Amino acid sequence: MIDFFAVIEKIKDVMSTGNRVFDKDVATELGIPQATFATMKKRNSIPFREVMEFSARMKISINWLFFDQSAEMLIEETNRFFQVRYFSDIRASAGGGAEVFDENYDMLNIDKTIMENMIGFGENREIEAIHVDGESMEPTLQDGSIVFIDRAQTNINKDGVFIASTTAGLFIKRIRQRADGMVELISDNKAYSPELLTPDEVEIVGRVVGNIESL
Repeated sequence: MIDFFAVIEKIKDVMSTGNRVFDKDVATELGIPQATFATMKKRNSIPFREVMEFSARMKISINWLFFDQSAEMLIEETNRFFQVRYFSDIRASAGGGAEVFDENYDMLNIDKTIMENMIGFGENREIEAIHVDGESMEPTLQDGSIVFIDRAQTNINKDGVFIASTTAGLFIKRIRQRADGMVELISDNKAYSPELLTPDEVEIVGRVVGNIESL
């Protein structure tokens, strides 16, 4: 079992510049309210999303944080890991247009056990991770959550949530092609009306296969 205390102690080691680092300092670094952090500590509940962001920001191995696994171990045992391209600066809009994909990403090697715990995804595919920006997909997806995308799944005839690249940017929506050929971008939040685009205005990036909720 992944241990909250061991992970936090490693984060403290990374943060330390010779001075003692306290839990409140870690909470601040991870962007978690201190009361929430204390509750997570009591429950041994690891903030996966925030730790992923920290590891990408600090350029350290998330597998070292969780399992003491070195880079050499990753090379030797690659069949045990998912490789996730984490676009920490990319937001897929759940409301309006957002940034498009670029080449600025961090490669995360994540143990299959972690991935299965987080998103319940048991197949080794090319997975990418970006953020949700906006509330139009609530309650399914919260503003600020990280979503995992399978680029191999682009068939919108299958029910699900997809990332779509449009002339206005990236959108995260349920997507349906109507009988008249128009493409409908549908929000789960009923306060938002569907949007209509022509087929040449939409490119399906991939299907959302899991997510880590924001706090």
